[in-house]
Amino acid sequence: MRSSHFRFNKQERSGIFFLLLLVVLVQGVYYVVQSKPFGDGTNFTEDALALPQLDSLKHSVPKDTLQLAQFNPNYMSDYRGYVLGLSTDELDRLVAFRKQGRYVNSAEDFQEVTQISDSLLETISPYFKFPVWRQRETVRPSKPFAQKEKKVVAPKDLNLATKEELMRVNGIGDKLSDRIINFRERLGGFLVNEQLYDVYGLDPEVVKRALVNFQVLKPPTVDKLNINTASVQQLSALVYINRDLAREIVSYREGNGVFSTWDELANVKTFPKERIDRIKLYLTL
Repeated sequence: MRSSHFRFNKQERSGIFFLLLLVVLVQGVYYVVQSKPFGDGTNFTEDALALPQLDSLKHSVPKDTLQLAQFNPNYMSDYRGYVLGLSTDELDRLVAFRKQGRYVNSAEDFQEVTQISDSLLETISPYFKFPVWRQRETVRPSKPFAQKEKKVVAPKDLNLATKEELMRVNGIGDKLSDRIINFRERLGGFLVNEQLYDVYGLDPEVVKRALVNFQVLKPPTVDKLNINTASVQQLSALVYINRDLAREIVSYREGNGVFSTWDELANVKTFPKERIDRIKLYLTL
């Protein structure tokens, strides 16, 4: 009788059983590992839930602008002034005014101090909010306040005014006070009040306010130049005559003879006729 190749003894059958069991376990572990997400799946779930909130926050982030809520313009910051469209000079005027312990009580006061344009005032004044007591003061000023404003004060000498004194005038800040003093030094001192109008950047209305408190009380002594003998170098040393104009004056004099009247200066091509009164302060025929 022939023996079968597929017969196994008890020991062999146990070995085969354990081998199959091992294969099943290995397959099961492999399946579990492959089906499990890489890393901790809870992180992805939380991110997915947070996405709508992140989108909401992204759209709610404010832009780099200032919220235009009502505010007291007496306490305007540089940044708020920049956003509202004020120039540095306009902000400087407000700062100088506030350093005197004074306040603007209305939109009109704010424009007078800062000298902003009518169009800009119309745009930003709706956001101004003054304290109630200041609003009452603007509408109906108290008698002591009115008397203080009307009090007559003897003017000081414009040629002796300090930077701090000049800055007390509404509209004159740090830069303009420096310009006034520098111009005064170039002139050797103001000879007449009207020369204050010649300071670059100084508004005529501001000049009028300044001349209430400052006048030329002691004009300096000036050695006048004879326009018929002065050289180009001597003429160009004057504030009101540059070198090109000095050359034209001397050239005209050499070609047409000496000047006999001031009106003849009008014949010099680029002579500033509107400045003749100022120039005559330093010249003689």
